[in-house]
Amino acid sequence: MATLRLEELSARNIVAANNLSLKPGQEQFIAPVSYSVAATVINPATSWQRVVLQGDDVVGFIHGNFDPESEHEEFRACIWRINVDAAAQGKGVGKFAADALAEEARSRGFDHINVIWEPGAEGPEEFFHRIGFTDVGQTQFGETIGALQL
Repeated sequence: MATLRLEELSARNIVAANNLSLKPGQEQFIAPVSYSVAATVINPATSWQRVVLQGDDVVGFIHGNFDPESEHEEFRACIWRINVDAAAQGKGVGKFAADALAEEARSRGFDHINVIWEPGAEGPEEFFHRIGFTDVGQTQFGETIGALQL
């Protein structure tokens, strides 16, 4: 496997990020309702968006948010979205992206990051638990809130 690296989301790589494929059944877990609701008020200045490259190929995308002033604790330092191409899943791409976001959060003075996911058999819960997130609550929509201590 070629070395993974991050690059800021840009006009040069957004098409490849938008074309990341999913495994069957994963479509319903792309964006939890809480994120869709909060997206209407997210500040672009607090957004952290990166693609993961393997060689010259985009194999993943991560969108984080760092807003210490957010009225919702779960959105102050969080993984907003993480997508890994179906062919690259299970090969460390998602962990690499989450670790990079965690390091960014640490450098900004946060002591944990959050993520929200919808429960379900094909959902991301197993992945988040495997990389160290623990369940800390639920949203008003019944989604799980997970936290990773830094």
